[in-house]
Amino acid sequence: MGLTDAYLDVAAQAVTLLGAPEVAASWQKPSALKEMTVGALAGHLAYQVFSVTPALREPASREVPIPLLEHYARAAWIDAPLDSEVNAGIRAKGEDIASEGARALQDRARAALAGQAVGLPVIPDDWVVFMPQTGWALSLDDFLVTRMMELAVHMDDLAVSVGLAAPELSARAFDPVLTLLGRLAVRRHGQAALLRALSRAERAPSAVNAL
Repeated sequence: MGLTDAYLDVAAQAVTLLGAPEVAASWQKPSALKEMTVGALAGHLAYQVFSVTPALREPASREVPIPLLEHYARAAWIDAPLDSEVNAGIRAKGEDIASEGARALQDRARAALAGQAVGLPVIPDDWVVFMPQTGWALSLDDFLVTRMMELAVHMDDLAVSVGLAAPELSARAFDPVLTLLGRLAVRRHGQAALLRALSRAERAPSAVNAL
């Protein structure tokens, strides 16, 4: 079954957060992310759920999947400036998704998740997902890890934006997210930096950000 259950756990938490009264009440206010309203951030969070549905509808890709870290090495948005075309596009898409309003967005995300809860468990573990927005493919598990990481990070962003505590992920969901972020941090800063940040406060670097 791979990471299906772990993804469904995180996605369910995201859908619940989208329905929080605090989110709806702050819809047009600035979020914790620069140049994004709370509504746009909620739209971007919901998109992470919506983006899984096409993986259930399309036949398995015949493309050879690339490794997960290669996916991030190729990603145009990493290290792109705030005013870059790719980041402006992400913000615009979030605003567009959010235009239906808080209640309708949560309803649509809940419906998408319900379909995924039925469809994902019957997909073979060796399924390959082609992502037309990038032009390459990932294994189903790697694709779900990308969604879980996005959901975890942006749930925290959204919760902070409206004064709520960030949802606690289950161990089966948090472990792959932590592994991914740890590997991305090592690629950016080196092993020693991450080891020191986690074990030696006196030698910890000023930053070990993964993204």
